[in-house]
This record gives sequence, C-alpha cells and structure tokens, in this order.
Amino acid sequence: MDTMQRRMTEEDVVQYKLFLVQPDCSTSQQTGEHLSHLVEEIMAKVAPLLIQFIWQHQSFNLKYIPEKGGVPAHIGGSTHFGDNVEDEWFIVYLLQQITEAFPELAARVEDNDGEFLLIEAADYLPKWLNPDTSENRVFLYRGELHILPCPSTSSPFGVSKDVVPSVAQALALLSTHPKTCQASPKISSALRKRLEGYPEKIKTGLHRAHCFIPAGIAKVLAQRPDLVAPAVSAFYLRDPIDLQVCRSFKTFPPDTRVLTLVTFTRCLYAQLHQQQFTPDRRSNFTLPPRSHPQYKAHELGMKLAHGFEILCAKCRLPSSEPNASISCNPQWKNFMDSLKRNGYFRGELEGSARYRELTRSAENFFKQFVASKSSTLSPGEEVLQLFHSCNSFDLEELRQQESQLPQEDSDSWLDITAQDLERMLQERSGRRSDFCSQNSSSTRQTQHVRDEEEKRKETENEEETGYSLVAVSQGMKSFLNAMSSHEGAELPCSSSTQPFSVDPDTMANALDRLLGRKEEELDSDDLDDEEVEETEETNNLETLDSLRGYMDQMDQELMSTNIGQSFTQMSYNKPDLDKGSLHPSATHSFSGEGGVEEREEDIQPLDVDLNLVTNLLESLSCQAGLAGPASNLLQSLGLHLPPNSDSS
Repeated sequence: MDTMQRRMTEEDVVQYKLFLVQPDCSTSQQTGEHLSHLVEEIMAKVAPLLIQFIWQHQSFNLKYIPEKGGVPAHIGGSTHFGDNVEDEWFIVYLLQQITEAFPELAARVEDNDGEFLLIEAADYLPKWLNPDTSENRVFLYRGELHILPCPSTSSPFGVSKDVVPSVAQALALLSTHPKTCQASPKISSALRKRLEGYPEKIKTGLHRAHCFIPAGIAKVLAQRPDLVAPAVSAFYLRDPIDLQVCRSFKTFPPDTRVLTLVTFTRCLYAQLHQQQFTPDRRSNFTLPPRSHPQYKAHELGMKLAHGFEILCAKCRLPSSEPNASISCNPQWKNFMDSLKRNGYFRGELEGSARYRELTRSAENFFKQFVASKSSTLSPGEEVLQLFHSCNSFDLEELRQQESQLPQEDSDSWLDITAQDLERMLQERSGRRSDFCSQNSSSTRQTQHVRDEEEKRKETENEEETGYSLVAVSQGMKSFLNAMSSHEGAELPCSSSTQPFSVDPDTMANALDRLLGRKEEELDSDDLDDEEVEETEETNNLETLDSLRGYMDQMDQELMSTNIGQSFTQMSYNKPDLDKGSLHPSATHSFSGEGGVEEREEDIQPLDVDLNLVTNLLESLSCQAGLAGPASNLLQSLGLHLPPNSDSS
C-alpha cells in the first residue's frame, strides 16, 4: 500500500477484502449474485463466533462490492476497532477461518499502517520486502499466509520488487503457484503465535462484573449484551454538555436500580473502572462508603447508567411501526439451515430454554448483519427501541433474582507489577534466551587470563545481578559492526539461534574463486571481471588512505584542546606487559594545553571498553529510570541493566 493510500485509511480502522482466486468468465450480474450468496454462507459460518463477541466500536461486516478501478468484484468490509486492537486480530482469525472453509477465496487485510501482518513477522522477512514493495503481495489463502515472491538466482518465479502487481495478476499467480507463494515457516509461525488462543480467547477476553444499574438497562442488556460497548464509550468520551442530561435521568431513573451481572470485554471494563467520576448531586445517584462490600458494584453501575443516559439523549425514539416478522424474510430459512449445519445449536432440543435463547440471539444477529435491508438505527435508538418494547418489567422480581447471580470475575489482571511487565516484554521480543547465552559466552571469553578463584567469584556475582558489563561492551561492538543504511541498522543476532545452512551453488562458486579456474575455462568476461576487481581494490585502498589522513588531521586539531580530559586512557608499563595483562591501569591525560609536541610520543591509547561502559552508565543514570536513548539501545540489543542503587 503506497503512502497516499495509507493516509486515506482512517486510523484504528481495519479493511478486509475477499477475492475469488479463479474468477469465471460469467457476466458481472452472475458474479454479483454468486458473491452475494457467498456473503450469506460466510456469515452463517462465522455466526457462532460473532454472536458471542462484543465489539469495541464496529462489528465484522461483509457486503458485495462491484468491480471498480481495476479491482475485481469482491466481498469487502471495514471495522473501526478503536482502543481494542484485539478486535483487529480477531478479524484476522475470522479471515483465516473463512479462507480455510472457502478455498476459492483469498483475503487481503490492511489498516492505516499498511500490511500489519508483515509487521508481526518483521524479524523474519526477506530484505527486499518493505512497505514500498509489499503492495498487492500479501494474502490469506486456504488458511495460510501467502506472499508473492521476488525473482532470485535460485528461483526465477515471482514479481520484481520494482513492479506493483495488479490484484488480478496476483490472484493468477496465487492460483497457479500456491506452494511457491506460501510464506516461510518462520513468518507463518509468527502469525500463528499472534493468533494463538482463538476461538477460546473470545471467552477469556470477557469480564463479568456485578453492577447496580436501573432496571431498564438490565432488561436491555439481557437481550443485547453487546450494547454495553457504546454505553461505555459514551461515558468514556463524555464532555460537560453530555453530562447536562445526567442531572435528571429521565430515561433510566436511579430509584429502579437492581444488582445484575454485566458482561464486558476487558478493554471496556478497564475503561469504565479506571475513570474517576463523581455524579451530580441532582442526579439522585448516591454511593455507599468505600469500605462497603458492594461499593465497586455501585460505582460501576453509576458510570454505566451515565453512559446509557448520554447515549439515549443524543437520539430520538424510532418509529413505533411494527416490524415484519423475521420468518417472512426469505433469507431467514437459509440462514437457520446454515446454522444447524455448522452445529450452532450444539445438540439442544428444539423448544428447550437454551434452544430458544440461541434462536433469539440468532434473530438479533440476522437483523443486524444478514438481512438485505440492514438497520440504520444508531446504538442509542436501538437501546430506546428495546427499552420501550419491554417497559413492563417486574422490579420486585428482578430484585429477588439478585441472590441467584453467578459470581463475578476477579479483576486482578488489572494489576501488573514491574516484573510482570518485564517478563511480558521479554516474551514479546523473544530475545531472552539470546541475550542470556550472549552474556554467558562473553563472560567466559574475558575471564581466561584470570585465575580460577576470581573467575568463579565474578561468575557468581554476574549470575546474582543478572547482567554483565562485558556483555554490554561486546553488544555495543556487535551493534557497531552490524550492517546499516539510511533505513536504519540491523541488530546483531545470537549465532546460536541461527540455523546452519549451505547453498551448494554458492559454495561451489566460492571454491572456484579460491582455487582458481583452469586457463581453458577463462573467457573474455572472466578477464574483464578480474580487471574490474583490481580497479575496485585500488579505489578502496585510495579511499582508506585518504580517510586515515583525514583522521590524523582531526587528531592533531583535537590535541590542542582539553577534550581529551573527558576520556580514560590505558597506561601500559613494563611489568604489566611482561605479565601479559590485558587490563592496564587507566589514567587521564592532557592535563594542560602546553607541551603538546613533547608529550605526543607519550600519548597512550584510549580504553574504549571502559569509556563506552562509563558513558552508557552515566546516560542511564541521567534518565532517572525513564525511557531514553541509552535504555532503548540496550533493550534492543537484549541487554537489561538493573536500576542504579548508588544514590551518589
């Protein structure tokens, strides 16, 4: 996706498209009918997952989109996921399941970041693949991630990285060479790891809590639990004008409050729970003391009631004209048949209480997402419509049911310690084992000149503190020696984690260059190549000599300044050299400006490692535990230093 198109995509919105991999030569009308029929089948297939899901802002939706601007006719949709990024990844899981159940379809999914599936596997992508070369190359097909390759010496198949394939061209390659287009195991594994836990994650991502809410809200949520999301958002994004309607509570009076169990997503619960809010005295919302065992239920219910009141105050009561029976819709029977084939009713007997409950949920889902004429009601209008359709509720009966409520869920997951956060970051980066092994190997290499007792003591100290200053120095050297360009630097990886592989062709070519070819095999091209290599070597030597001369001039200029006083230098003496010491004593030089020429021969080399570690530790100390360049760099290298315990 190019930069202009990414800017056109709204933030926190995910767009998804389903294409026919092998479109037939039928007319556009026949294609439209086929895709429209597929929409019904797909929604019936994923209905068991969607019915129990609570969306942050918008739900997963599909519709037929005709051909336009070179993009073939397809099934598409978009969802605003807001603050809950798990909604976006649940959609990726749905697309994975859809392409597996409907192998004739291939899916593309993007947000304002572009190909965010590739971001998840950024550590394993080929070097040629970047945001500028990934357009129309990434698909979900038959439940697996596919990436159109770039031609190479080992495989001429693919599309050049300088060419943007059209969707039709990409689908043609995908259908003829699915195995070649399939993403590498590491890339696929990274995506599977991100989707790990679904569909069980749907339930584990929910949070049930006791709330004292007006009886009208309790009846609405009993029929449509998903309407809790717009109510929480209305309260979370409130302004002083919104709160004016909460002085009187005309729709949901507080004196009808009952205790009920409300189902949130964890994101919605956190947004509601963490908001500090004091109700207006004129609202008649009173809270018990904080020491009261049900204080949290009163506070949550008060906030939720404010959200529903704000939501309903922004809209009018919809028309009271009776809706046509859902059984009159010709799509309803096909939809129910699809639900039965997919095991939605879980073997429940027709007419049982659980069967009727599942049927009612299916009816609500059908009205929202499947019916041809989709509802244009806002969430507030839907709340008012449900509230007025069930306004005859028995308040005493609802209060009698309070003693039979299930236990609410623990919200201990809201509390994350510093250790928990560190562990999650290490699991996320996947570098824990890398930097641990790097630390131990670096330590062993630097202790070989010391006696066994000192080696044992220092090893024990490093194991207790969990870090090594030698590893810091070695990590920085590896970083400086890594490849870099205008796009950034490559972080060094532990060699122990990299699989060993040999390319026979590359090995043979290397041996040919090393051993030399026979004279009869040489041709004019070979001679030209040798001449070019000799010229390049000469140019490189000239450049290196010029650079050395430039550095010498800089040294001469710096010698007349006091900048050298900030560096620590090595002081070699004869006894140290005789003993073979690699850690000579460090001293400060350049105590004055005069006598530069006399002392030039006495200048000792800098202790690079000591200066490096000293400056890094000083930078970390200046950050005072906050994020900064030094901690960010060490974190990216897999090096974790403890907080500074020296108050001085």
